[in-house]
Amino acid sequence: MSAALDLAAPPVVTLRGAAKRYANGTLAVQGMDLDIAEGSFVSLLGPSGCGKSTLLRMIAGLDPPTAGSIAWRDGSRPSLGFVFQDATLMPWRTALDNVALPLRLAHVPKTERHRRAREMLSLVGLAEAAGSYPRELSGGMRMRVSIARALVTEPRVLLLDEPFAALDEITRFRLNNDLLRLWEARRFTAIFVTHSIFESVYLSGRVVVMAARPGRLHADLAIDGPDHRDEAFRTSPGYAALCRTVSQALGRAMTA
Repeated sequence: MSAALDLAAPPVVTLRGAAKRYANGTLAVQGMDLDIAEGSFVSLLGPSGCGKSTLLRMIAGLDPPTAGSIAWRDGSRPSLGFVFQDATLMPWRTALDNVALPLRLAHVPKTERHRRAREMLSLVGLAEAAGSYPRELSGGMRMRVSIARALVTEPRVLLLDEPFAALDEITRFRLNNDLLRLWEARRFTAIFVTHSIFESVYLSGRVVVMAARPGRLHADLAIDGPDHRDEAFRTSPGYAALCRTVSQALGRAMTA
């Protein structure tokens, strides 16, 4: 799916003047106007403390706005998956049981939830690790389990809060590719928080650059890359040029 197609699709969620002021008086997000297209992959990029994670939590309904509105296309929040920066797996449960947990909480019968959990583990390349405990898995593998758990309920919208920030570069590149393949297969709407210019350009059809606190929209950039992203794109002149464009926008945002 190209950036042009992303922007042409109807919005699944619309923010108008969305703001968040905490009880201590801190204004974290101010006046956000944003449409997120159905089936798009959008990255939120900005300096530390600019409110990216707060905005994501507002969209998720975990942190309601104190001003403005967040409206979903069908009038109610669709099914959501949330991937946090830490894998947050239960150490006493196997990978299979961690992935199946949302289905267990939804009272899905054991046979069915284990079938769906195994299917998701297979999709993230961990079919052989179903019986392993988190302590037996690498950091990248634990994050794959976390992504599988977020997707096992087949959400329409997947929210990701810097899920790869703590990983080494090689693992991060691999998981970037894995995430794109999952998005291509499932076509959920992805909203991805990152500090990385390179990651945002590689993954996204669109990069939303936020200015320093209070967080607000500084630039909204279409990333006109190929439909299928791979290492050839990552090393191409076009990718480098897009990274420069986003880097310049981020530099201006940091002094806005």
